[in-house]
Amino acid sequence: MAKEKEIFKRAELLMGEDVMEALASKRVIVFGVGGVGSWCVECLVRSGIRHITIVDCDCVCASNVNRQLMATSSTIGRVKVEALRERLLEINPDCEVNALQKMYTDETAAEFHLDEYDYIIDAIDSLKDKISLIMRACETNAVFFSSMGAALKMDSMQIRVTEFWKVRGCPLGAALRKRMKRAGLKPAHKFQCVYSEELLDNRGSDTGNDPCLIQKAQTNGSMAHITAIFGFTIAGLVLKDVYQKTLGKL
Repeated sequence: MAKEKEIFKRAELLMGEDVMEALASKRVIVFGVGGVGSWCVECLVRSGIRHITIVDCDCVCASNVNRQLMATSSTIGRVKVEALRERLLEINPDCEVNALQKMYTDETAAEFHLDEYDYIIDAIDSLKDKISLIMRACETNAVFFSSMGAALKMDSMQIRVTEFWKVRGCPLGAALRKRMKRAGLKPAHKFQCVYSEELLDNRGSDTGNDPCLIQKAQTNGSMAHITAIFGFTIAGLVLKDVYQKTLGKL
């Protein structure tokens, strides 16, 4: 624990011992540890979160290397959550990292015990599963944050945070709202999203032989600086929320 205290000394200088203690007590679950989720998780652990569950069913593919934190030439083929867990424990060996190689769906939702968490973070792509997670997460007492689409973007200055129903210019956000309205679904409370109104076209067309690309109905280009900022922004929302609540500003 003495070593852990030294690791977070810079964070404690800024936020204070009481906030660091609050961060260490929070339980966070992150669904999807790809281009957005992996950077979010790393930031949280580097900032003092000690109890974190990471959920993803995939293995690392070559096409992940350009933007996913744990994806390197040496981790291709490995289970994503296991590769990321190893890295997180190298950062803080005292961190409790629960790595679940699972897919969140309506059928598996009960397995994740969402009521046990203080913060729930959505960084998954599937529209159906994303809607299910949104609805269930908003029924808990946890604070919920969601990532909209981070593909087809280059301008980091256009990344924004707003309430879900106010997201504009994001095809993923529009598709979610359309499906939810059609099904008569309304989350139990409002929640914040990270998004960008920028939408570029793919200039390339060859997806090669990468299984991660072949199995998808549609593949869009994406860059590390965008996905990382999305992830860091969501992590920042968690940190800000803990900081303000600890100081009694909310």
